[in-house]
Amino acid sequence: MRDTVYFLAFDGFADWHAAQALCEIRRPGDWRLQTVGFSLQPVLSMGGLRVLPELTLADMDLDRAALLIVPGGYAWERGEGEEVVEAARRVYTAGAPVAAVDSGVLVLARAGLLDACRHTGSWPGHIGTHVPTYTGADQFDASVLAVSDGGVITASQLGSVEFAREVIRTLDLYSPSDREHWFRLFKHALPPPWCAAAMATVAAEAA
Repeated sequence: MRDTVYFLAFDGFADWHAAQALCEIRRPGDWRLQTVGFSLQPVLSMGGLRVLPELTLADMDLDRAALLIVPGGYAWERGEGEEVVEAARRVYTAGAPVAAVDSGVLVLARAGLLDACRHTGSWPGHIGTHVPTYTGADQFDASVLAVSDGGVITASQLGSVEFAREVIRTLDLYSPSDREHWFRLFKHALPPPWCAAAMATVAAEAA
């Protein structure tokens, strides 16, 4: 049963990149969310949050893996984290999707997962600058802030809401119409029609 979403936490990870996605994963209560690390030692996020990983990369249960999320962080631009590259490759090969934001996409590029699928990132040329083996430049789509293709989700550093939408879609959370309402609410502050109507009624009664 693929019921577990793994979120990678490491020293310096960008804690805001996947925050909305993680909230929506937990909201229905159908998914188990586990924090995975290089070790079981506490890590400090870029925003100063101290996080205690529940298990290591080597301990992930691939039979239960529904998704692996890799947030951004300066570690990836320094070429660190070969264990994550191998873990991403294992998860993907086992049949589960993988997701990354900002410099986290470098991990997927090093794993060879971006060479044959449509993907995005923070800016054109960023991936090739840090990953010499990357051959997917013709698949890079700079026109979107997040995209999902072939079991791989990628997002720009500016695409946290779009990233969450792709995760929601990949895990089949909510109905298609509710997903669109969710995106319009969090991206454009546009409430669903039923909510807007209720708010208008309340405002009229209070006048």
